[in-house]
Amino acid sequence: MNIFLKIGLPWAVSLGVIFFIGLTLGSKVIVTNKELKEGADHPKSNSSSGLESEKKKTAKGIEEVDLEPFNSNHSPAMPPNLLRIMQGGDIVERLGSYLDAVRSMDKTNVKQVVKAFEELPKGYGRHLEMKLLMRSWASFDPEGALAYASTSLDAQSEKRFGISEALAGWAVLDYDAAVSWANANNPGKKEGDNPLLVGILKGLVETDLEAANRLFLSLPKGSAKWQSSAILADLFSEKGPPHAIAWVQNYPKDDPKLREAVLGQISSKLVQDNIEETSRWAQSMAMEPGALRVVDNIISHWAPLNPQAASSWIDNLQNEDKKKHAMKQLSDRWASIDPVATAEWLNSQQSSPMLDPAIAAFVRRIKEQDPEGATGWAQSITDQNLREESLKSAVNAWMHKDPEKAKTWVNQTK
Repeated sequence: MNIFLKIGLPWAVSLGVIFFIGLTLGSKVIVTNKELKEGADHPKSNSSSGLESEKKKTAKGIEEVDLEPFNSNHSPAMPPNLLRIMQGGDIVERLGSYLDAVRSMDKTNVKQVVKAFEELPKGYGRHLEMKLLMRSWASFDPEGALAYASTSLDAQSEKRFGISEALAGWAVLDYDAAVSWANANNPGKKEGDNPLLVGILKGLVETDLEAANRLFLSLPKGSAKWQSSAILADLFSEKGPPHAIAWVQNYPKDDPKLREAVLGQISSKLVQDNIEETSRWAQSMAMEPGALRVVDNIISHWAPLNPQAASSWIDNLQNEDKKKHAMKQLSDRWASIDPVATAEWLNSQQSSPMLDPAIAAFVRRIKEQDPEGATGWAQSITDQNLREESLKSAVNAWMHKDPEKAKTWVNQTK
């Protein structure tokens, strides 16, 4: 024991100290060599700041942009720990480190953050990271962010998204400047239909929904207005039925197809949150194509949950076109769940031309499982053309399932 304390213990402590010093120095040499290698491969910019892109002004502002300072081959080396995480860390660790870098992003480190972004796999998988990059960059150098997005991002999957997010960030800080840039760089073929304005609207909705709506209403017919309408429909729907219904009721009627699509989009969301209020709104709506889209969404939501409630709602519809359409939709959806209950409901209705589409829908639903029954129902349709069409469909299905019995029926009814 004394021998160990006198000789062995000092020897072990010395060995540990030497091992620790060697390990520490070795790490420093590795990092230093790596940084020297990267420094040789990635020379620094000769500009005084070494950070801002050199832009050649043109009529449109981005067609001749020298992005050499933002090229990863000319960027300063990333800190080793950040490089390691971006290349090999798991998704949580990677996003956390990247978020820290984006939060601290300014003119002094923009190239390093861009380099960190470029270490990520390209394509749709890095859209969240791109959004963070563009929004942060636009807060202090929106034109630099737009120049990078316009010339360095993948044109197939990233460019449009990157430009949109940069414009969204810029619009929050300086709306007029963002609009001016968007108008000067409009890539659209149709005059006035500027898809870049959609990005500006995306930024506005985050701070001033009414201003975003005014921008939307000022847009001419075209793709920009279609895209903007979808964004606003989502946001107004989130505010609840009163706000959404008020917005869509004042929606312009100069583009009937777009109005119909928006009514459908709004109602599909509202029925999930408040089916009663949405159904009352549908009852009061004037007849138009969009009103039928609202009816479709109400029935599609109610039929699997409470078809009896849907039936009662239909009974109170005053507009015959809406009522006829609603009955057809209920019959079609209810029959796929419970054909027996659907048949009982149809039998409880007064026979009339209004019921014909509902019966025809029922025939289509049951003809494969019960072609003989479907044939009988088809015969009850009052409209001659619809009756003949439904009979033909039901009998054909019957011929496949039980040809002898079907042929006998056909011969007897001639």
